[in-house]
Amino acid sequence: MPSLISSLATALLLVSGICAIPQGPSGAESGIVSAVSAASASTAGVAVSQATTASPSSSNAASDISACNNSPLLCNRAYNNVTHMGAHDSSFLRDASTSDSLAGNQYFNATVALDAGIRLLQAQVHDANGTLQLCHTSCTLLDAGPLQDWLAKIKFWMDNNPNEVVTILLVNSDNKLVSDYAAVFEGSGISTYGYQLSNGSSASNTWPTLGDMITSNKRLVTFIASIDYSPTYPYLLSEFDHVFETAYNVPSLSGFNCTLDRPKGQGSAGDAISAGLMPLMNHFADSLLLQGVQIPDETDIDITNSPDTSTTGNLGLHADTCVKQWGVKPTFILVDFFDHGPAIDTADRLNGITATGRKSVSGESKGNTSGAGENHSPMGMNVALIAFVVFALAMV
Repeated sequence: MPSLISSLATALLLVSGICAIPQGPSGAESGIVSAVSAASASTAGVAVSQATTASPSSSNAASDISACNNSPLLCNRAYNNVTHMGAHDSSFLRDASTSDSLAGNQYFNATVALDAGIRLLQAQVHDANGTLQLCHTSCTLLDAGPLQDWLAKIKFWMDNNPNEVVTILLVNSDNKLVSDYAAVFEGSGISTYGYQLSNGSSASNTWPTLGDMITSNKRLVTFIASIDYSPTYPYLLSEFDHVFETAYNVPSLSGFNCTLDRPKGQGSAGDAISAGLMPLMNHFADSLLLQGVQIPDETDIDITNSPDTSTTGNLGLHADTCVKQWGVKPTFILVDFFDHGPAIDTADRLNGITATGRKSVSGESKGNTSGAGENHSPMGMNVALIAFVVFALAMV
């Protein structure tokens, strides 16, 4: 019976256009699909600063740079004293290219997100017959193409935006070696931008300023979960040597909190901050499709991503709560459907900036290669829904 269900799921997925379709010009990332049983920043322009020391050359680093990450105020600020807004599962799209897949976490692809001010791109990587592939839970469910192709598109964007510092966070789903990732980073050419810590195996309070990173042209920071750091590839950092995360399986808007979820060895968020780890605040909710099957919560997204601080579930409220509890602002924030809110407004408030040089996605035509489908096809949605449910049941 399970094999029959699985075969039916695969057939429906193929019909719905979900299987093995690269999504837009930026490829794909990971997704959230589970088929398993100090003073408030609202009253201050900038949240409490991280306990941080900039590198010695920072004082004159950005003298000839007009803006860093869309603001001149960020040029002399250390990397770990900036809040970097991130797109969770940034290339798994809910648009026409995926038949409005319920597995999709974003309406717009990674390079559109970068144009809009997103500076953290998160992805999930699987081993597909020896190729590092961006797949959403399973390559049968949602396949966004090879990691190397996606990285090459991000490199092209960075080539054309020389004053921007970008962070990539990858989930190493199949426990591949750091050397496997290095081959892909070097093959795409993006490794040339890789920033290297003096000691990449341990957390540090001393990070360069954004201006320093831009001046040196070492302005890509890459974290990979579940790898062993290797000095042979010093630009590939093991995530939990440097970052701690709040909970990511949040089933309701009341579930957001600031408690350390990973790595468990740190004990508490306070312990992690004292050890020099940077906070990553996960702020995306799931909704229950059926028993044991969760999908990204699209229905409440305008509440979830709101910069307001008055309503349970608001991104602004969650951020302020964490600032109060931690005494520092989150270094990283991950959201679904980043264009709603818009989520970037919360990061701008925490950073105390009025941004320049961004492109709004409000005028983008949803449903094209850079957008998401506003004009849903009822038949397409029905097929996608059936395919998703059958696939999930086959996984149970």
